[in-house]
Amino acid sequence: MRCTVLAASVLLAGSVQAQDVIEEGKRLFTREAVPLCAVCHTLREAGASGQVGPDLDELRPDAARVEKAMRNGIGQMPANTNLKDAQIRLLANYVASVAGK
Repeated sequence: MRCTVLAASVLLAGSVQAQDVIEEGKRLFTREAVPLCAVCHTLREAGASGQVGPDLDELRPDAARVEKAMRNGIGQMPANTNLKDAQIRLLANYVASVAGK
């Protein structure tokens, strides 16, 4: 948890390495978000092959779209209630940066 907050605050300061964003975002996507993003969504970089939600590699959402869906929910996807604001932003930036690549 402490690493997540640290990584997110560094990201917001603009000095985090891209690899750190990818590693932390992947961890949030596959192990921290409730429900787990990886259970429902396909995202090649995360090794996720969910069949319920949209394929994020095909959708290629920008960070704002991911963040809005996580905060408010959309369709069958519930709003995320366990991640802090900085974690949601980091996860949204992760998805936007790796989807479809």
